[in-house]
Amino acid sequence: MDRKEMTAPVSPVAAGAEQSPSEDTTIIPENAQECKMQDELFSQMQLEVLRMLDPSFLATISMQELYERIFQRKPPIIDGLLFAGTYLFVGAPKVGKSFFMAQLAYHVSTGTPLWEYPVQQGTVLYLALEDDYRRLQERLYRMFGTEGTDKLFFSVTAHQIGKGLDEQLAGFIGQHPDTSLIIIDTLQKIREINGDTCSYAGDYEVITKLKRFADKYHICLMLVHHTRKQHSDDKFDMISGTNGLLGAADGAFLLYKKKRTESAAILEISGRDQQDQRLYLTRNPEKLSWDLDRAENDLWHEPPEPLLEAIAKLVTAEQPEWNGTATELVAALGLDMKPNTLTLKLNVNAGRLLTEHHIQYCSSRSHNGRSIQMKLLSEA
Repeated sequence: MDRKEMTAPVSPVAAGAEQSPSEDTTIIPENAQECKMQDELFSQMQLEVLRMLDPSFLATISMQELYERIFQRKPPIIDGLLFAGTYLFVGAPKVGKSFFMAQLAYHVSTGTPLWEYPVQQGTVLYLALEDDYRRLQERLYRMFGTEGTDKLFFSVTAHQIGKGLDEQLAGFIGQHPDTSLIIIDTLQKIREINGDTCSYAGDYEVITKLKRFADKYHICLMLVHHTRKQHSDDKFDMISGTNGLLGAADGAFLLYKKKRTESAAILEISGRDQQDQRLYLTRNPEKLSWDLDRAENDLWHEPPEPLLEAIAKLVTAEQPEWNGTATELVAALGLDMKPNTLTLKLNVNAGRLLTEHHIQYCSSRSHNGRSIQMKLLSEA
């Protein structure tokens, strides 16, 4: 804290002269309230450091403190289908996984809808570690013709986890800040081989390392993997390896056929941020891309939130920014709600406000109290 004691200069007094007893030479800072807040914050920080030095310290957060925090989230990469996080894409060898990955990468990099699902455009890196550039060229030309994109990048080599992969991916994101999807085909190619490879702990650790990277950069990391030969009533039990892989991942896509010679396939989806789905697909015989026949589950949508609808009418293209206190916002919206309740509801629904209405919300505290800022962002 750069806070200094400030005193007024004392005028020299002649010898034997008396100074007026009513004269006060101390200047009270105009920002005394702010200094008090800084002192309180500094004291809290000191207390937190001392607690963390205690080996018995356990970091906790109360329910009230949790509601007072704002957790921003990125919009879905593909609405109702793909979100930021770490996912497994699993299927038997030669079932069409790489063609699906090329299709996914192309649609995200161009921003064109995938079947009936809207897509948020972003740069894509595809590590095709079981292919070469000639095979990639032929596959992409057959699927998409000459319609290329400068937001889709490929590599057929990469380091392993713990041996430089993080640095390579971070370097790519540094050059392409709008990166939203990285595909690694396959997981086994970048996995460090050690004696703990086939254990639950080993499987869980490898996905946890990759998930830590995806969460840090707020991207989707898609890991292509294989199924095992044994059948199971729960299709996700067919993922090769232990349950540690799926347990650590944010979700999984499982592509399989009832008969290998058929062009039809089923894509089952399960994850933390989306409902379970089953999609029935057919392989296009000419382009070898996948077409959607039907979805077994209708997408679930969150019920409308009247507060967010009201804010969307306040923050518009004509008035793209709003700043003020919670009390002023309650008055502007004409709501019968306590200002503190309004703030907590906005904190919890900040992600929905951004995703559904493209309005960014943030809250800050100053010597004048807590203020709210809302800004309409471009939908592009």
